[in-house]
Amino acid sequence: MRINTLEQLRAIYPEPKERAVKKQLSFLDAHCQKFIQLSPFVVVASCNSVQAMDASPRGGAPGFIKAPNEKTLLIPDAPGNNRLDTLENIIGTGTIGLIFIIPGIDETLRVNGTAHLSCAEEHIQFFANEKRRPKLVIEVMVVEAYLHCAKALMRSALWEPVSRVNRLLLPTMGQMINSQIGIETAPETQEEMIARYAVDL
Repeated sequence: MRINTLEQLRAIYPEPKERAVKKQLSFLDAHCQKFIQLSPFVVVASCNSVQAMDASPRGGAPGFIKAPNEKTLLIPDAPGNNRLDTLENIIGTGTIGLIFIIPGIDETLRVNGTAHLSCAEEHIQFFANEKRRPKLVIEVMVVEAYLHCAKALMRSALWEPVSRVNRLLLPTMGQMINSQIGIETAPETQEEMIARYAVDL
């Protein structure tokens, strides 16, 4: 049986506990800001005007995303593959969802809000001391912010050494993409890919 209504859904699950509801903030308090300062990795969720979803990983040195105040985040756009899926989605709908992750920490931070793209010098200047000056910045206006419990990462044992997967268990990125799109030329090796990426890190 498919679950098609909120009533059907709530018949299966109890109401959330008071703590789970009240932990949701409409701003970044000191704990949220500290979490962001320590985070080198975020997953950015967005959707386009026909509600097609996308999730994109972003990374940098801890604190690469700036919080100039309790209602604003600035995400520098780093060089990528130029598909611009996230940026086009933001132009289309102006909505965004973020999950911040800190290596070794099982809790995560979720932030939802509105967003737009900015080339304003006042925003670019936040990254003046970074290795690479961004072409633009995603300015996020915080609507919801809350710490997410540790269960998912505990279940996955994500940070445990035993969970590390040997890279040799998968083909290289070049081999997989060549297979997917039917390219018959010799694929890029893992070492060649790492050397090519190093230019844009």
